[in-house]
Amino acid sequence: MPEDKRARVVRCIRALPAGTVSSYGALAKAAGWPGAARQVVRILQQVPGLPWYRVVGSGGAIKLCGENAAEQKFRLRMEGVTFRRARVDMTKHEFHFAKEVPSTQYPVPRAQSRRP
Repeated sequence: MPEDKRARVVRCIRALPAGTVSSYGALAKAAGWPGAARQVVRILQQVPGLPWYRVVGSGGAIKLCGENAAEQKFRLRMEGVTFRRARVDMTKHEFHFAKEVPSTQYPVPRAQSRRP
């Protein structure tokens, strides 16, 4: 049974090592769901126990407000993440997901050749 999109997003979030961050959009793309940054936000809100603080906006922006933003910055700093002004230094701390090779669960359609 193929793994659903939600489970792939959760797996990608859990794969983020300490001291690294990823953007909502990069997580969606790595999970095979490009353009689904808002769905990543929703999953982070619904699934307990995820390292939510390692997920930031594009360019390293902290997208949370108030105390939540302060807690996210605190947790990231405790893991050694550095900031450039109000943004995470993505050149040092962005996690780059490996490009996935198409699996047998998600076959790539092939053009069929016709014989004369």
